[in-house]
Amino acid sequence: MQFGIIGSGSWATAIAKILTDNQHPINWWIRNTDTIAAINKRKHNPHYLSSAYFDTSLLHMSNQIADVVQQSDIIIIAVPSAYIQETFAPLNATAFAGKKIVSAIKGLVPSTNQLVNEFLLQNFNVQLSDYFAILGPCHAEEVAAEKLSYLTFGGLDESAAADIALHFKTDYINTVVNQDIMGVQYAAVLKNIYALGAGIAHGLEYGDNFLSVYIANSANEMVGFLRKVKHEENNNTINYAASVYLGDLLVTCYSLYSRNRTFGNMIGKGYSVKAAQLELNMVAEGFNASRCVYETNQQVQANLPIAENIYQILWNHVSAATGFKKIETVLI
Repeated sequence: MQFGIIGSGSWATAIAKILTDNQHPINWWIRNTDTIAAINKRKHNPHYLSSAYFDTSLLHMSNQIADVVQQSDIIIIAVPSAYIQETFAPLNATAFAGKKIVSAIKGLVPSTNQLVNEFLLQNFNVQLSDYFAILGPCHAEEVAAEKLSYLTFGGLDESAAADIALHFKTDYINTVVNQDIMGVQYAAVLKNIYALGAGIAHGLEYGDNFLSVYIANSANEMVGFLRKVKHEENNNTINYAASVYLGDLLVTCYSLYSRNRTFGNMIGKGYSVKAAQLELNMVAEGFNASRCVYETNQQVQANLPIAENIYQILWNHVSAATGFKKIETVLI
């Protein structure tokens, strides 16, 4: 079983560490040839998780995405959702035939508001039975430090998801399997929006008492959206307090490693969106996700006052203070 990784950011680098720690050789698509040269020379990614060192004999790096895809059986996609169309543009429509796809993306395709599986089905005919998602709660920085973390592998085929998950289990990674493939992806999208809002609240100098109420209400709002967007009969049997739903929301709202929380904190302190993006120098998925979810919810019609007010702050120039005054009125 040959793994391929698309992307070279912090999460892609963390995934590469996990697989190579288990002695799996990987095909790794990295856009920048200078980064490839630096990893070969220094044995670590010079831009992300520089404390994670690699046995470079296990790394087969290339800036040619078609080669990486062709040589791999399981392809892990770990680029920001905003770049997925650009990244896959060189591939032909049959590039993923006979392969399994694992999405490590926690966002929607901004131009279409699609989940990654919907984008892949439309453009590459990837069926949901061959599609899986890898989710947290798990920050790349703690993977690099080998702090015990849990990864959830979502997929309709529970046996296939469990088989993929086995390759990720280490002394510092435990794995969980979940069949709610649509729900876990939407939960990952929403938690980034709420984490961005948690950062705004911190920047506005709200305290821990308020934040606990805010997160509890965000969790309830997220579950309401998941139940409406999926229209599945087993909605009532899903444990939305599980780590992939509530746990990922909590860690993304509270952790100082959370780029969405950091981005929101800057907005709360008065940065413009553009200035915050330049300062962060990484993609905060919650920014684009806030607009995608707002537009998606025009059809879903879930009750999302928290997410909608965050959207208004980020996209319609409503001041952070004004937006959160409105959020205050809906919290219970």
